[in-house]
Amino acid sequence: MRHSTPIPGDKAPKLAVEVLGGPALDLAATTPEKMSVIFFYRGVHCPICKTQLEELNDRRAEFEAMGVSVHAVSMDSKQRAERQKQEWTIGDLPIGYGFSEESAREWGLFISGQEKDSEPARFAEPGIAMIYPDGTIYALHFQSIPFARPTLEGLKKGLGFILENDYPIRGKLAA
Repeated sequence: MRHSTPIPGDKAPKLAVEVLGGPALDLAATTPEKMSVIFFYRGVHCPICKTQLEELNDRRAEFEAMGVSVHAVSMDSKQRAERQKQEWTIGDLPIGYGFSEESAREWGLFISGQEKDSEPARFAEPGIAMIYPDGTIYALHFQSIPFARPTLEGLKKGLGFILENDYPIRGKLAA
């Protein structure tokens, strides 16, 4: 029996969000040289997300030099996203906000409810999606907890190997 959520080799679900201080992100309309990497993050309440996105901002040029565009997306409201821009050291990293719960579920992200006052009523747990320019999913790294994420260094090395060796998509036989 086939999962209703996407797996590697499938076309990516729709992803269209507003972006702070820039044009809206519509994944279907992006034109990365080699691949897009979407960083789904929990939101402004998450200190691990802060650390990850600050490092992503610092290393963004390294990914772009490889032909990889990077995008950060959360279910946060515009107001919460604006708080990130003020409180986090993320420079001009495009911050996509307003990702709907329905869209997050279409992607297969885990959804959590508010457990602490700083959290919104609902938010997506972290994930990373690697997408080819034609919209085909190369890989998905989705988590139900905020801890133990792939490192940016490991991701960059893996992407380098994938792109240099035309490494095939794995996991296409998921049930």
